[in-house]
Amino acid sequence: MTPAVSAADLAPTSYAWQIRATGLKVAAGRKRMAVDGLDLSLDTGVHGLLGPNGAGKTTLIRALATVLRPAAGSLELLGESAGGTGEHRALRRRIGYLPQEFGYYKRFTVREFVEYMAWLKEVPKAEIPGAVQRAVERVGLADRADDRMKALSGGMVRRAGIAQAIVNDPAILLLDEPTVGLDPAQRLRFRELLQELGLDTCVVVSTHLVEDVAAACTDVVLFADGRLVFQGTPDELAAAGGPEHVGDSPLERGYSALLAGSDKGRGSW
Repeated sequence: MTPAVSAADLAPTSYAWQIRATGLKVAAGRKRMAVDGLDLSLDTGVHGLLGPNGAGKTTLIRALATVLRPAAGSLELLGESAGGTGEHRALRRRIGYLPQEFGYYKRFTVREFVEYMAWLKEVPKAEIPGAVQRAVERVGLADRADDRMKALSGGMVRRAGIAQAIVNDPAILLLDEPTVGLDPAQRLRFRELLQELGLDTCVVVSTHLVEDVAAACTDVVLFADGRLVFQGTPDELAAAGGPEHVGDSPLERGYSALLAGSDKGRGSW
């Protein structure tokens, strides 16, 4: 089993930050700003993006993946602007992205699917076989690499999705609800993988599962109504908790208390 990784163990990055948003606004539809004036800086490590349904987490992840363009403010990734009208092709080669829902040709094998995604990400041709093998091994699918995607369980499809996200050894890895469909043993291995990746990668994990944050993340970003409510360590989130209730963990109490405080101060949002 991989040993636990502390923030002090993390390798330095070549940038002062890998993701920086300043006054960032991203629209959902024509009128509503799903991300509304966000100031956020993230560097190497595993960052848990928490928040209730409708908080704007998926919109933020899609903006960080350069799928959505900012409506206002600035967004910089790996020292480059991710706004404006550019295609960001070179930048996307350095990003790994797993959306909540992703498409694939069902007759592809796992290997063919990950190979195809490596080709789309412009991994050098000679490096693709080795990159694909490493990716499927890291997600525990080496023995199923030649099975067709349509024959896999939902959890295995999710693991194949994680493999395609890491096949290019990204500098920024964006995972939107990555543990959906994983059983407890798979979630445990996934947390270990996150710790490994966080040594030299800026990993952002959008999730509603507080226990995943406690186990794998060095940093917590709490998001509500498109705005930053809290950023700090899991211990600092736990310290923000209110009175104890049966079955509540300290992190869950902190999460609930901060969201309640955000609602009280929200006014006419």
